[in-house]
Amino acid sequence: MSVIRAFVAIDLSEEIYQRLNEVTGNLQERLAGVPVRWVPVRNIHVTLKFLGDVSIKNLEVLKKLLETEARNHASFEISVGDLGAFPSERRPRVLWAGVEAPQELAALQRRIESETARLGYAPEDRPFSPHLTLGRIGRNASSQDLQRVGEILKTTRIGFLGATRIQAVHLYRSDLQPGGAVYTQLYTADLDIPE
Repeated sequence: MSVIRAFVAIDLSEEIYQRLNEVTGNLQERLAGVPVRWVPVRNIHVTLKFLGDVSIKNLEVLKKLLETEARNHASFEISVGDLGAFPSERRPRVLWAGVEAPQELAALQRRIESETARLGYAPEDRPFSPHLTLGRIGRNASSQDLQRVGEILKTTRIGFLGATRIQAVHLYRSDLQPGGAVYTQLYTADLDIPE
């Protein structure tokens, strides 16, 4: 295969993955019967750039690009907490946990977006909004299902789940399988870590 689906992302700490597992387990119980495609906790990450189809020949160029951009950005800390939905709680389609991050994250994402656009990858048409996708509401969800999701989101507060230091960006391959996407880490570029 000469083309793969790929994206650039940052990962979370083990502690945050454990807490997200508790949050999604609770939501799954409360939303039983609602058609939600839950993201396996190990697949949760902050996407910096969805590349889509990538030629195998372009992987080395992408690795060099990530290496350069990572070296030009210092490591930083993000915190995870809160719960919400896109586009809104009244019309939920994507359930997410919030990410609070310093300007370094947005600066890193902008540079990766800009440099990959120069290589021909379509720029994102929405502003960058760091979040962790927990689940996607199925297209076959009824209006009652959507209303139930909205009510649960209004009454559920998850608070602060933890903080983690981001020290690298990763290039992932995404293979769509009948049971959901399988992600394989292809490359890691370390951020500049202050002495």
